[in-house]
Amino acid sequence: MTPLISMAGVSKAYGNTVALDNVSLKLLPGQVHGLMGENGAGKSTLMKILAGVVKPDAGSITKSGVSVQLRNPREALEQGISTVFQELSLLPNLSIAENMFLGKEPKTLLRGLHRSLMVERTSAALAELGLDLDPSTLVSQLSVAQQQFVEIARGVSANADVVILDEPTAALNAADVGVLNRHIQRLKAQGKAIVYISHRMEEIFQICDVVTVLKDGHYVGSKPINELTPQSLVTMMVGRELGDLFPARADQAGEKVLELAGLSLTSQSAPIDIFVRKGEIVGLAGLEGQGQREIVRSIVGRYQPFQGTLTVLGKQMPLPTSTESGVRVMQALGVGFVPEDRKDEGLFLDMSIDHNLSIGLLAARGGFSLAGNFRKAVNEIIARMPIKARTSALAVGTLSGGNQQKVLLGRYLLLGAGILLIEEPTRGVDVGAKAEIYRLLREFVLDGGAVIVLSRETIELIGLCDRLYVIHGSRVVSEMQGAEATEHDIVDAALTAA
Repeated sequence: MTPLISMAGVSKAYGNTVALDNVSLKLLPGQVHGLMGENGAGKSTLMKILAGVVKPDAGSITKSGVSVQLRNPREALEQGISTVFQELSLLPNLSIAENMFLGKEPKTLLRGLHRSLMVERTSAALAELGLDLDPSTLVSQLSVAQQQFVEIARGVSANADVVILDEPTAALNAADVGVLNRHIQRLKAQGKAIVYISHRMEEIFQICDVVTVLKDGHYVGSKPINELTPQSLVTMMVGRELGDLFPARADQAGEKVLELAGLSLTSQSAPIDIFVRKGEIVGLAGLEGQGQREIVRSIVGRYQPFQGTLTVLGKQMPLPTSTESGVRVMQALGVGFVPEDRKDEGLFLDMSIDHNLSIGLLAARGGFSLAGNFRKAVNEIIARMPIKARTSALAVGTLSGGNQQKVLLGRYLLLGAGILLIEEPTRGVDVGAKAEIYRLLREFVLDGGAVIVLSRETIELIGLCDRLYVIHGSRVVSEMQGAEATEHDIVDAALTAA
C-alpha cells in the first residue's frame, strides 16, 4: 500500500540542540498512527515540519508517492494536511464561526463576508462532533473542553487526507473522549491517515493501529499495537517498566490532618465523610464527573456545597468557605491547591519561573518583586524538583507540561504547605516526568505531608495512592486500600452503586 505520507531522513537542529536526527515516518490511509515519546523526544518538531510550521534541515516528504514542499501551514493544508495542536490557537474575542474560517473566509458575489454560509458550515461541523453550540458564541464564553472540540472541528472540517491530533483529549472528560473516538473511527473508515499524540496509555491502545516511538530526537521503532503491551511501550520510551514509575507506598500513616464531615454537595446529595492522614496519599476515584472535583474544590471555596464541616490541623470551620478568600485562608493553614488547568488557574505564563515559584511568599509580604532572601530557597526548590530550564528567568509558558506542573507544585513546597489538594497531577505530562512527579509526591508525604488527589487515570490512582475513596453520585460508595485495588474493583463499586 502506498503511504499517504512518507517522511524520510528528517533532521532539525536549533543551534547546538538537535531536535530530530534522521527520523523517518510512514502514514497509511485508513490507519491511526500513534506517536509516542517523552517531552523533548521530537514529536512536536516532526509534526510541525509536516504541518509546514517548521522547515527541516534535511530530509524529504512525499504525499501519495509525489515529492512535496511544505513551506508554510497554508501549503500543508492545500496538500490535505490538517493539524490540531495541543495549545489552543482560537481567538477568544471572535465567534466560533469566525475562528472556524479564520484566514479562509467565504465571500459573497459582491466580495463581502458570507456570514450565513460560515454559520451553516460551522453548525454542520459541530454537529458531526455532537456539539450543540451556537456558532455566534464568543470563544471566550466556552469551557476548555468546548474550546478543544471547536479546535478539533476546525481541523477535521478542512476535508484533509491527513489529520494530526496533538493531545486532543487533555481537557476532555470520559464522555467527550468517547465522542472524539467515534469521530476518529469515522475518519479512519473514510481512508484518512490520523496521527494521534497522547500521553494516556489507555487511549493509545484503544485508538491506534500502529505506534512509532521517538527518543531524544531519534527514531526508536514502529510496531503494530497488537504486538505491544503498556509495559513494553513504556520500556521503548524510557527504558524502564510501567511498575517502576510508582515509588513504594508508606508503611504507616500518622494522625488526621484534614477531615470533611457531613459534606453535602447539593441539598439532595447524601453526606460525605472523608479524611487524610499525615504521611498518606488519598485518591478520589470513580467514573468521570461524579463529584470528585467538587469535593476538592469545596475545601478551597472554588465550589459552594450545601453544607458540611471542614477540619484542618484541629481547626474546625463550617462549609461553604468564601469564594473570594478560600484559597488564601487554606494557604494560611498550610493547604495548597493545584488545579487541573494550570495555565488558566495556576500559573502566570508570561512571568518567570522565579516569580511563579515565589508568588505566594511575595503575596504574604505584600510585595511584587523577587526579594533577595527568597533567591536561595527558590534555587533549592528548582534543584529539588528538578525543574529543567536554562535559567530561572525563563517565562513559565516556554516550559514543557511536566516542568510547568513541577513549578506549580514547587510553589507550595516553597510556602511550606503540609497538605496538597491536586487535580490531575500529570495531565499533559510525559511518562518520564510522571515518574518524577510521583516521586516528589511520595517524598512529600514521607516528610510528613498529606495529599488528596483526583485523576481520570485509574492506573495512576491505584499505583500512587495509599487509600482510595470511590465516589459516585456525589457520595462515597466504597473505600479501599491502594495496594489491593484494581480497575475492576473501582468500576464495579461505581456501577453497583449506580
